[in-house]
Amino acid sequence: MNHFFVPLIAAAGSLLHIYFDKKQRSARRVLEIILVWFFSVFSGISSILAFFAHTFAADKIAVYIGWPPGSPFQFEVAVANLALGVLGVSCIWLRGNFWIATVMAGAVFGFGAAFGHIRDIIVNSNYAPGNAGAILYLDIGGPILMIVLLTIFKILEKRELRNNYR
Repeated sequence: MNHFFVPLIAAAGSLLHIYFDKKQRSARRVLEIILVWFFSVFSGISSILAFFAHTFAADKIAVYIGWPPGSPFQFEVAVANLALGVLGVSCIWLRGNFWIATVMAGAVFGFGAAFGHIRDIIVNSNYAPGNAGAILYLDIGGPILMIVLLTIFKILEKRELRNNYR
């Protein structure tokens, strides 16, 4: 599975949405569209797909990650992914501080998973593609990207509110 395909879909969707958007274009509006796409596709849909993979193809995914098949922890990882997926998709309709909570949950899970991958590389020399491959970079880069984008969005939002009250 090519893990970089999901952020590319989010980026392409963002660009098309920005191009066809009828609302007045501003830096804040552009960032809002990018965030909605990354929340819904990168965090949401990809995590829901991970739920299905860890649930219905658990042994195959375990081998891909370099884990022994049959681990009951597969389902716990699946449910954690489902929770993140529901949060990500919900960001289409829920805004404000809900976005902050979603980024926090994604960052805790992503950085925690990355720590586990790195630990498994060091302790067990696990260089399986699902442990030391693209997913490791996305577990680190995804949360960083979302934190940076949301921080810039919040700064622009605050600036816009301040300018509207002048």
